[in-house]
Formats: sequence, structure tokens, C-alpha cells
Amino acid sequence: MNAPSSLSPAASTPTRQGRAGARLTLTLAALAMLGPFSIDSIFPAFTRIGAEFGADEVALQQLVSVYLAAFAVMSVFHGPLSDALGRKKVMIGGLVIYLIGMFGSIIAPSLGSLVLLRVLQGMSAGAATIVSRVVIRDLFEGPEAQRLMARVMMIFALAPAIAPVIGGWLLLLGDWRWAFAGVGLYGILVLVLTMALPETLPPEDRTPLRIRSLLGSLVQVGRSPVMLRIAAATAFGFAAQFLFIAGASLFVVRLLGMGEQDFWVLFVPLIVGLMSGSWLVGRVAERVRRSRLITVGFFAVVAATAVNLVLVSFVPGPPGELSLALLPAVIGPLLIAFAVSLVFAPIQLEVLDLFPRQRGAAASLGTFFSLVLNALLAGLIAPLVSGTLVSFALASLCFALLGLGFWTWHLRSQT
Repeated sequence: MNAPSSLSPAASTPTRQGRAGARLTLTLAALAMLGPFSIDSIFPAFTRIGAEFGADEVALQQLVSVYLAAFAVMSVFHGPLSDALGRKKVMIGGLVIYLIGMFGSIIAPSLGSLVLLRVLQGMSAGAATIVSRVVIRDLFEGPEAQRLMARVMMIFALAPAIAPVIGGWLLLLGDWRWAFAGVGLYGILVLVLTMALPETLPPEDRTPLRIRSLLGSLVQVGRSPVMLRIAAATAFGFAAQFLFIAGASLFVVRLLGMGEQDFWVLFVPLIVGLMSGSWLVGRVAERVRRSRLITVGFFAVVAATAVNLVLVSFVPGPPGELSLALLPAVIGPLLIAFAVSLVFAPIQLEVLDLFPRQRGAAASLGTFFSLVLNALLAGLIAPLVSGTLVSFALASLCFALLGLGFWTWHLRSQT
């Protein structure tokens, strides 16, 4: 699918032929994993942070929501900046600022200062995660771009599962500050890997570094009805799964009655679903048309959320311990993650291909809607719908239906 010619001038950036190597794949995956590590690894520390600062569940959720809100606001600028300065400079600069915020959290004297440092982390983390997706499309096109995006997604899927587990292990070493220190060390590793990446946007293909030019590219991308429909479909479809991640502490501790070492009960099924779906996306890259795969994925998300709603209706109450009673509560998230992963990689490429000369701006705005919704999920929606497993599942189903609705609208507008 291509946008109208007035919105999609031909790109002159050369793409690499052949296949992506393991080193490039692992580096891009490490960049993508920075976001989940920043969010999920601190979930097990919530109880201790709350005890030290006298904060309740709602206040602690703001450690996630302010991070996501800052990520969303700054994500609008990371992409256009990479169109002007080059991909590598923006990613490295963002990582340096991110590390300052992460290690600063170790000495935070109050919850308020910790929240402010989370804002700094959110403002800078997107430079790595968003721009890394643009690098994929800079280097590859067609089926190979989809395969690489899917492989990155497979490795990326490890992060939501292992981050809270690692966070729990780090707490065995001491107080909640160890969780932030661990993520900071991971950030240093990512910075080293990023410095070894090649620059994928030649100087002759960059946009002028002027405020008017940067804002102009955002306006041009943001005025596209096609872009807005796809971005909305992406945001709501992904929210069907991200609700479980944003509200992980509520889901695991309150609704399942588990402890701070038990987040794997939710995240292991999520990783199995995400990796399985991403593997399938890579396998069918040359066999199934991209728009058809996305359509199948959205219908699968609706079906999975509906099955999840039925399953949790049979859970009488918080099991509180590992038992067969947990199965109905965790099978649904696995199915939802599988279905969402069918959509994620191909729809990212749909967005990037709309604006070949402004891929950074397209990636930023394509991500912005999802990030704003994610922030609302963490700070407002997840606490509101976490009364029961049924209300949690019903919210996930509603998001899936909205995602399918916007994607259907997009398809009909193209005919």
C-alpha cells in the first residue's frame, strides 16, 4: 500500500540487499527491549517503594504513567530529529540522557524526585526504541524488512517476561534501588552496541535542521487521514495486550493474589504468545500480502480477547498460589499476545512506507498515539478496570474491537 504521491515522494535512500546478520538483529532487538526493561523490571519493587515513601497503588502506578507520557510527548520529536541529524546521533544522545535519569533514580530521596527522574527516562528512551525501527526500513525493504522486524520482535518479546523476573532477583540483593541499577547496567550495554552500528541515513538524504522544517514534516505526516487511521488501529489493537503489561502489578498481586517474585506467571505466557506470533510473521513474509496478514491479525485479537473473557468468568477468585486454577487466567493473555504479534511488525512497515523521505516523522507519529493510550492505561484505565478479572478482560475486548474497527475503516477508504 502506498499513500498518495503528494504525501509520499520517492525515497532516494538506498536499501541493503540480502539478509540481516545476527549482530545487527541482536543490536536492534536490544534497543527495542529498552522500553519494556524500563517499565517491567520495576514492578516487583513497587511494594518496597510504597513502603519507604508511604505511597498507595495509584501513586505507584504514576511511575509507569509519567514515564509513558514523557515517552509519548518526546516521541514526536525523536523521529524528525533523526531525519535531520542521522539515526545514530539521536540514538546515542538519547541513551546518554536515559542513563543519567536511570542512575539518578538510585539516589532519589522521595517519590516526587523519583517520578521526575522517570520523566527524564521517558523523554530519552524513545530515541533508541523508535529510531531503531526506522533503521530496519532504511536498510531493507519488502519481505526481508518484515522478516527482520519479526525477528527483532521475537527477541524483544523476551523483555516483558524476563524483566520482572530479573527485577525480583535484584531485590534479593537489597532495596528497590537495585532494580534501577540493573536497568542502568543494561542501558550501558545497549549504548556500546549502538555505537558500533553504521549510520543508515546519508547526509544527502537528511532534512534541514530547522524548527520550521521539523514541524513541517510532522504536520505533513499528521495531516494524512491514512496515517491517522492506521495509527489509531495500531494503538487500540496493541492496547488489548498492553493493558496486561501496564497493569501487571494489579493483575498479578491483586487479581491473582500472588507475590513480588511471581510476575513470571503472567509474563511467561505473554512471551510464548509474542514469540510464536512473530515467528509466524517471519515465515509468511513472502507468502501472505501484508495488509491481509494485518487483517487476519486484528480478527485474531478480537477472537482471543473474547476467549479470554469467557475463560476468566470461570475463575472464582484470586487463587493466591500456583495451581490449575490459574490456567484460565493466563491462557487468555497468551492468545492475545500471539494475535497482537501478527499485527505489530507488518503494520509498523505500513506506517514507514507511507512517507519514504520522512520515515523518522512517520515512526514518531505512528508511535505517539499508542504511547498516549499506554500512559492512560497505566495511570488511569488499568486501576479503574482492575476490580475483577472479568472487568479487566472486558476492557481488553473493547480495545480489540476498536482496533479492528479503525483498520476496517482504513481498508474501506482505500477501495
